[in-house]
Amino acid sequence: MITLLSDFGLQDAYVAVMKGVIASIAPGKLMWDLTHQIPPQDILAARFNLTMAYPHFPKGTVHLAVVDPGVGSNRRAIALQHPNGFFVAPDNGLLGNLFDQAQHGPSITAVSLTNPQYWRVEQPSHTFHGRDIFAPVAAHLANGVPIESLGERIDPATLVQPNLLPLQAVNSKSLDQRTLQYVGSLQYIDSFGNLISNIPGEVVSNRSWQVALETPHRQFEFTGVSTYADVPVGRLCAVVGSHGWIEIACSCGNAAKTLQGVAEVGSPLSVVISEVQ
Repeated sequence: MITLLSDFGLQDAYVAVMKGVIASIAPGKLMWDLTHQIPPQDILAARFNLTMAYPHFPKGTVHLAVVDPGVGSNRRAIALQHPNGFFVAPDNGLLGNLFDQAQHGPSITAVSLTNPQYWRVEQPSHTFHGRDIFAPVAAHLANGVPIESLGERIDPATLVQPNLLPLQAVNSKSLDQRTLQYVGSLQYIDSFGNLISNIPGEVVSNRSWQVALETPHRQFEFTGVSTYADVPVGRLCAVVGSHGWIEIACSCGNAAKTLQGVAEVGSPLSVVISEVQ
């Protein structure tokens, strides 16, 4: 099985071209579209949607992700093998640190796609590596070609990292010993206007918590709740979304519109958890 994700949209034939290349190399393999509506060149949006989707597919699935503003440059084309499956994408932050290195690091194999034997043509287009490199490689992986055959092995730690403030646990003198603070950033805004952070919901457990969003002029605070319905309609709150991350939401509303000009992807925020044992 092969999944496809891109910023190509569906107005043009680019997605169909990649599927045609895959079908020519791996006829009969199932192809599933994750989304092709990623905003143009939005690597973080692609990363979020891939991260949210891949755990729900069978092991061994090949995940092809093409959001490639650096196409034709010296950025690497890469493939990863993970216990859940394979990932094929440009090395631009889309796959960097996608997995917990402490948990999965030793079991991840990464290669640079330098072997033209598995490309569509030896001289690929400077503007469509999705057709000429990534789609053919995904098809060959689905056919069982060993990942080591696709090119030079590379250290997963050398992959380009996403342009996001990494999750940090903070020891602050202003917090008492029964309080814990995590600092992260907003990584994605979904179609409902939910502002999704890179702070995992598991850090809050069943404790009392709130989210703080700081701007140059003021600080916004949102109480952590279990469901959107726990607050009145139109009220902003913080919840753990179905994707597993903490998000700022608006009950029956749109948090992104409510906080327009205040919060955007990359904005720093913190989660303060009370009653830490």
